[in-house]
Amino acid sequence: MKPNLHIGKSQHLLISVMLNFTMSQTHVTQTPFSAFTLPDSLKQGIDEAGFSHCTEIQAKSLPLALSYVDIAAQSQTGTGKTAAFLIALMDYLLKVPSPPPKQRNGQPPRALVLAPTRELAIQIHKDAVQLGKYTGLRMGLIYGGSSYDNQRAALQEGIDVLIGTPGRIIDLFKQSVLGLQAIQVLVIDEADRMFDLGFIRDLRYLIRRMPPPEKRLSMLFSATLSLRVTELAYEHMNNPRLIKSGAAAIVADNIEESIYFPASDEKIPLLLGLIKDINPKRSLVFVNTKHVADRVARYLQANHIEAGVLSGDIPQNKRMSVLKQFQQGTLPIIVATDVAARGLHIPNVSHVFNFDLPQDGESYVHRIGRTARAGMHGTAISFGCEDYVYSLTEIEEFIGHKIPAKAVDPGLLAVPEKPHGPPTRPAGRARRSGGGGGGGGRAKGAGRRHRNA
Repeated sequence: MKPNLHIGKSQHLLISVMLNFTMSQTHVTQTPFSAFTLPDSLKQGIDEAGFSHCTEIQAKSLPLALSYVDIAAQSQTGTGKTAAFLIALMDYLLKVPSPPPKQRNGQPPRALVLAPTRELAIQIHKDAVQLGKYTGLRMGLIYGGSSYDNQRAALQEGIDVLIGTPGRIIDLFKQSVLGLQAIQVLVIDEADRMFDLGFIRDLRYLIRRMPPPEKRLSMLFSATLSLRVTELAYEHMNNPRLIKSGAAAIVADNIEESIYFPASDEKIPLLLGLIKDINPKRSLVFVNTKHVADRVARYLQANHIEAGVLSGDIPQNKRMSVLKQFQQGTLPIIVATDVAARGLHIPNVSHVFNFDLPQDGESYVHRIGRTARAGMHGTAISFGCEDYVYSLTEIEEFIGHKIPAKAVDPGLLAVPEKPHGPPTRPAGRARRSGGGGGGGGRAKGAGRRHRNA
């Protein structure tokens, strides 16, 4: 059972490290790390990262989580939530004894972190390895589109903290390679995205095979605490405390928004004209389908603008290569479906272009949230063509304001060079389930996966 610890005043003063290394000091609170006692080995990992104060979500969530109170927290990406749940998770595992294993090899994981996409799982694992460097906790990573043999071998050696996507974890559970009976800490990250991508039945399948809520610490993080997310929390957690961070402004004040209303055949010329006029250093171009992603990227390349593609059928090694080039600044533009809209640590994105207007308000917020991170300023430009403009009303109702409209100046419409030859396709295709969670095995009757992921 969870220890019933008294929450003292000093326990309300604590800190986590900000693993988003570009985060501005203007986004931290006055809550210092030094006021709270964490295991020395965990402190060492935090200190080595060079941070000393909490972000808002860390200051609100950690006093509860470190006192073993379940939390359901609303927080956008880029606010330090990953560090918040990793610090609470590691603190718990270092302080609360685990059931004695029958043997060291093959010991089932003590903590499970579930993420909706493999890119997010990879980023969480990277952060966990840094934070837990001196703790002795063994970190494992499982997601679709990668080697089963390597993942089985890692599980057989024993893992304390398992980070992964639902589909592949279910695969390995059904193969009796992975056990969930020893889970002491559960983290559900980007819970609203789990619903969007159709993973909710997979998620419930896994949770029902863990110890009951009162025998584990559970933490849920979501960009919105909608009714469906809070229902999930109350169904599978132990009287969770609801926490909201940054709820006053759905769209960050430092994002300059605008929308053009081009005809469908003007979208490519307008995009090319804007890119050549603005010359953005690092930008994301969002589209609604994989077919359009390929088409837009081909036009950009044909007009001497370097661009990569991120969509669900791009093989994992290619996706990671594209992301690495983008993060390092050698690739200035990525054309992406919504697979890239959530959970990725992509610093210094100056511009987001909604080539296709998204079909709901939440997707709009998540997309444009890729820019203006860490206190920086950013620009979000949307195209409201006749195919997708119908969602504008819902988007503006969701964000609570009108998006300033700009006229399509004929001088901005470039004359594009047309791409030659067939569309460039990846060398191989990822398995259908690999885009969000990997692996063919799924909970019986599990919901659909997002077809554009």
